[in-house]
Amino acid sequence: MKMTFRWFGPDDPVTLAYIRQIPGMYGIVSAIYDVPVGETWPLAKITELRDTVHAAGLALDVIESVPVHEDIKLGKPSRDALIANYAQTLRHLGAAGIKVVCYNFMPVFDWMRTTLEKRLPDGSTTLAFDVDTVANINPDDGIQLPGWDTSYDAGQLRALLAEYASCDEARLWENLEYFLQRIIPVAEEAGIRMAIHPDDPPRPIFGLPRIVKNREDLERVLAIVDSPANALTLCSGSLGADTANDVAAMVREFTARGRIPFAHMRNVKVNDKGDFHETAHRSADGSLDMAAIMQAYSDADYTGYIRPDHGRMIWGETGKPGYGLYDRALGAVYLNGLWEGIRRAKGVA
Repeated sequence: MKMTFRWFGPDDPVTLAYIRQIPGMYGIVSAIYDVPVGETWPLAKITELRDTVHAAGLALDVIESVPVHEDIKLGKPSRDALIANYAQTLRHLGAAGIKVVCYNFMPVFDWMRTTLEKRLPDGSTTLAFDVDTVANINPDDGIQLPGWDTSYDAGQLRALLAEYASCDEARLWENLEYFLQRIIPVAEEAGIRMAIHPDDPPRPIFGLPRIVKNREDLERVLAIVDSPANALTLCSGSLGADTANDVAAMVREFTARGRIPFAHMRNVKVNDKGDFHETAHRSADGSLDMAAIMQAYSDADYTGYIRPDHGRMIWGETGKPGYGLYDRALGAVYLNGLWEGIRRAKGVA
């Protein structure tokens, strides 16, 4: 198992030097953030990022994310040119030694929360999602929630939602199949594993289709192109926001098949209505048994990449909510501690 940490580039207040000091840290998960979605990432920018990370004593094996343009998700005529650009980005990433690319196929937004600063009893703040808040929003009046892409103004957002009105789950599945059938052969040639991230949260919102929500959806994605290059980013927090999902069982199944090169470890506290908030990584703090999930990875002798996902904001830290240094560092150490204890109990290193 290789422990990694998300880094948002030179402007990130969480520096590579800080990350390097976290015990057991193998590498960085990052991306190119100044190239518009749909354009090819220049090889020079990728190698510059790689060399910066390597100079800090860390590996750069995983890219998160290479965004998929909305025109590809919608199946518009422009998708072929955009897919060609995506393919060239993969070739450049492969040439730079990248091994895994995390991506998602969520319409319009990558994730959504209703607040970034839910205050917990211990005084920390965290990301949270409230079902009723979302249900009471009329998208025609504008949407102002964390996770919604603020690069769209109100008019653009209305137009985009109107386009998705004719794109149901069946159509979105067709468009994902079209994308993967063209991209996975390129990924194979480039030595890259494409690892799709589940929907976050794993349910329809504002009538937009969501197709990567549960075990059956994950299985369907992998069946589109039966190749090790067509794989999963197994996110415990995204899938765990639906209490019907047995995350540890999914880990056991899909690691046994060699289809999880990258994992997000995040704990969430979920109620019966579907409201949830993110917690410290400990099993005792959330609804997920993180020890059981790590046990499942250990039983598979997992050699892929794991990163502590969103953390609380603690000890007065400010910055990008969910991505402070302190609680994610605690999460990394906790996960490494679980791993070491489980491996020692089995008599393996």
